[in-house]
Amino acid sequence: MEEINWNDFEKVELRIGTILEAFDFPEARKPAIKVKVDFGEFGVKMSSAQITKHYTKEELVGRQIIAVINFPRKQIGKFMSEFLVTGFADENGDIVLSAVDKKVPNGSKLV
Repeated sequence: MEEINWNDFEKVELRIGTILEAFDFPEARKPAIKVKVDFGEFGVKMSSAQITKHYTKEELVGRQIIAVINFPRKQIGKFMSEFLVTGFADENGDIVLSAVDKKVPNGSKLV
């Protein structure tokens, strides 16, 4: 494991956002869901996540997630991803979202 310093960590914009909408993403090579997320002062952004094993579109709406919002945009097929959804792989390799257990203001930074 490579160590980083505090300045390296501070460069990563890990922010909280609330999922406003979730959409099917049938064009994705691996099963995924598109999400539209409100990051407060950082705006509303779109991304996709391979989270179909543990979540339905309906249960995602209103949920707060932790995301990296300062990566460059990434083209995924015809879709442009604007942030990275964070999560952890379970024992089967399926993604479980990173989240908070109490509501915090959208755009808050992980410290």
